[in-house]
Amino acid sequence: MDTFEVLNNLLVKLFNDILDVEEKAIITDEFKDISVTDMHIIEAVGTEEPRTMTAISKTLGVTMGTLTIGMNALVKKGYIIRNPKDRRIVFATLTPKGVSAYKHHDAFHKDMIDSVMDSLNEEEAAVLTKSLSKLEDFFGQWK
Repeated sequence: MDTFEVLNNLLVKLFNDILDVEEKAIITDEFKDISVTDMHIIEAVGTEEPRTMTAISKTLGVTMGTLTIGMNALVKKGYIIRNPKDRRIVFATLTPKGVSAYKHHDAFHKDMIDSVMDSLNEEEAAVLTKSLSKLEDFFGQWK
C-alpha cells in the first residue's frame, strides 16, 4: 500500500473508532440517558461562566434550531439550566449533574491524549500536533 492509501485508511478508521469508542467510554450507566451529541453540547456549555445559545451554536457549528432541540432535551433530563437574561439573550449553565457528565467526558479525552503522548518524544509530539493542525485547517475550509 502506498502512503496515500495508508493515511486514508488510518484517518477513516480513526474517525469511526473515535466515535465508537467515545460512545462506549462516556455513555455509562450513570449517563445512559444522553448521547455523544448531548455530551458535546454539555462540553460546549462548559463549567465556566454561563454561555449564550449563540456562542454555543458557534462552538458546535450547528444552527440555533438544532441546538435548541438538543438543549430542550438536556434541560428536561436535568443536565442544563437556561436562564433568559431578557427576551433576546438566553444563557445556559450546567447543573451539578451536567458538571459530573462534563468531568466524565473530560477524563475520557485526557486519557486518550495521555495514551498518545506517553509513547511520543517531544519532536514526535510536535510533528503530530503540526500534522493534525493542518488536517483541522483542511476541515475548516469545508465549513
